[in-house]
Amino acid sequence: MTWLGLIFYGLGVLGYNATFRRLGVSPYLSWVTAFLAQILLLYGFAMLDWLTIGIWAVTILGVVMLVTWAILGRFGRGAVPFEGLHLFDGWMVGLGLVMIDVLGHSPLVHYDNFSHWAVMVKFLTFTGRLPGAHDTIISFTSYPPATALFITQFVHWVGFSEGAMLIAQFLLIWAASYSVFAVLRDRTRALTSFLLCLTIAVSYVFNINIRLNNLLVDYVLPILTVAGLVGIYVYRQRPDLQCAHVALVAASLLLVKNSATFFVAVMAIYFLAMLITQQRHSWYRNTLTVLGRFGGTLLVAALPFLWWTWHVKHTFSESKHEISAQAYSHQLSHEGGGTVLKIGHKFVAQIFSGQSLSTEGIVLINVLLVVCWLLIRWRAHQRNPLLKTLLAIDVMVVLYYGSLFGMYVLSMPYAEAIQLDGFERYMGSTVILALFIGAMVLVRSIDYAFYEQNFEKRDLRAFRSIVTKNAYQLGSFLMIFFAIIMMYSEINGTKFTNEMNRGTLPLQLAQVSRPSTVLNHDRILLVDPHAGDVDSYYAGFLANYYYFTNKGVGQENFMESPAQFKQNVQRYQYIAIPEYHHTFTVMLRKTYHQNVRTGLFKVTPAGLERVRERSGG
Repeated sequence: MTWLGLIFYGLGVLGYNATFRRLGVSPYLSWVTAFLAQILLLYGFAMLDWLTIGIWAVTILGVVMLVTWAILGRFGRGAVPFEGLHLFDGWMVGLGLVMIDVLGHSPLVHYDNFSHWAVMVKFLTFTGRLPGAHDTIISFTSYPPATALFITQFVHWVGFSEGAMLIAQFLLIWAASYSVFAVLRDRTRALTSFLLCLTIAVSYVFNINIRLNNLLVDYVLPILTVAGLVGIYVYRQRPDLQCAHVALVAASLLLVKNSATFFVAVMAIYFLAMLITQQRHSWYRNTLTVLGRFGGTLLVAALPFLWWTWHVKHTFSESKHEISAQAYSHQLSHEGGGTVLKIGHKFVAQIFSGQSLSTEGIVLINVLLVVCWLLIRWRAHQRNPLLKTLLAIDVMVVLYYGSLFGMYVLSMPYAEAIQLDGFERYMGSTVILALFIGAMVLVRSIDYAFYEQNFEKRDLRAFRSIVTKNAYQLGSFLMIFFAIIMMYSEINGTKFTNEMNRGTLPLQLAQVSRPSTVLNHDRILLVDPHAGDVDSYYAGFLANYYYFTNKGVGQENFMESPAQFKQNVQRYQYIAIPEYHHTFTVMLRKTYHQNVRTGLFKVTPAGLERVRERSGG
C-alpha cells in the first residue's frame, strides 16, 4: 500500500466532508455524502471516457476544498460547531480499524468476484475507461459501475490489490453505517447508542453468505438505503437539503445494481410520507408542493441511471441481466405455467423450511418489536410507533418476496431458479434493512420512555427509582458488551474464512504465477482437478481475472488419446496448473515426455516451457 497516496486520498475525502458540513449536512451523514458525491462525479467522467482524469480531478478538488476551509478557518470564517466525541465513536473507530487490518490481508474467493465485481475494478484501474462492446472479459455489461468506480479511485492512490479493494468497499459500508447515529435524540446515552452499535454488528450475521471479504453489493444496497432513510428523517425540517439527499442516495443506489430499484422504492415511499406530513398550508398548495418536490427529486435521481441504460443499449448488442420487458416476456413464455408453479412451490418451501436464516431474522425482528412495544406501552405507559413500524417492515418483506420470486421466474435460467440460487443472499439484504429500520425507531421510542426528558438534567439521579437506574446501567453494560463481542465475532469469522480458503483455487494460482495487469487476449488453459470448478465456469472466470484476458478456459477432463491431447494443448498459448492433476501429468509425459506437476507454462511445439511472468502482463 502506498502511504503517500493514502494520505492524499484521505485529504481529498476530508475536503468533501468539510464542505458538506458547512452546507448543513449532518456530521453523521457527511462521510457517506462525501463518498456518494465523488461516485457521481467519477461516473460523469467515466461516461465521458475521462476516468483517469476524473480520478485526479475529483481527488484534487477535495484537497483544494480542504485547504480553502483551513485558510478561512484561520480568519474565523466558515467554522462549524464540533459535535463532540461519544462512546460509539470509539467503537466505530477502534473496531473499524481492526476490520480494515483483517480485510487488508484477505483474498478474494467468492465466484462472483471473478465473474464481475473484481474484474470490473481491475478493468477500470488498468484501462482507465468503461468496457466497450469488444471487451468480452466483462460478462455482465449491464451492471452499473458505482461501487467499482469508488473502489477504483481508492486503489488508484494506494495501489491495486485484493486487500485494498476490500478496504475501499468497507469504507463505504462503514460510512453509511455511521449515519444511523444521526437519529439519536441524546447521543450521551450508552443504552441507545450501543443498541445501534449492536445492530450494526448483528446485521453481519445476515450477511454470513457473503461476509465483508467480498466485493459483492448485497450489504451495500441495504446500508446505503438506511443512510437514505436517516437523511429523510433528519432533514425533515429542511426540505431543500432533504430533496438533495434523496436524489444523491437514490441516484447512487441505482448505479450500484439494477435490483436497487426496490430499495429506492422504499426510500421514495418514506420520502413521500414525510413530505405529506410536513406540509402546513392549504390542500391545494400542499399538493403542488409535494408533487413538485417528490417528482422533481426522483427525476433528478433517475437521470444518471437513464444515462447508463442508454449507454448499455447503444454500446452492447446484448447484455446479461439487462432490464428488458421483451426479455422478460420471452422468458415467461419459454418457462410456461408448470415451471412457474414448480419454482413457486420451492420458493414457499424455502421460506417455511425452518432452516432459512432470513426467515429466522424476520421472526426475530417481529418478536423483539412486539415485546418492546408491550414493555414501553404498558410498563412505561408511553405510546410508541413500534407496531406501525413492524407492520411497514412486514409489508416491505412480503413485497420483496414477490419481487424476488419475479426475478427467479423472469430473469434467471430454470436450472438456477429451481435451486433458488442466491435466495439467502438476496433476502439477507432485506432483513438487514428491516433490522436497521426497527432499531432506529426503537432507540427513539426508548429515549421518549425515559423518566427525564430534559437532556441537561440527565445524570445519575435522573431516574424514577433505584430499580430503573439499575436496569438502565445493566442494559447499557450488556449493550456495550454484546456490541463488542458480536463485532469481534464477525472479525474472527472473517479471519477463520481466510484460513479456510488457503487451499482454494485463487490462492493456489497465486503460488505458481503472478497476476497480469495489462489487458490481453492470450489463450490460457487453467488445469483444475475439480470438475465442479470447471462446470460452474469458476475456473474460467478466475483465469480471466487473474491473467487479465478474455480467453481463459478451465478444464478438468483429459481422458483422451495422445493425439487429441496434443491438439488440445496446442490450442493455447499458456497453461496454468495451480494444483497437481494426475491425468494431465500422465498425458503430458506420454505426449511430450515431460514430467510436470504445478506452475505456469508457455506452450511450444515441443511441449511446455516454465515461465514466471508473461509478456502480456
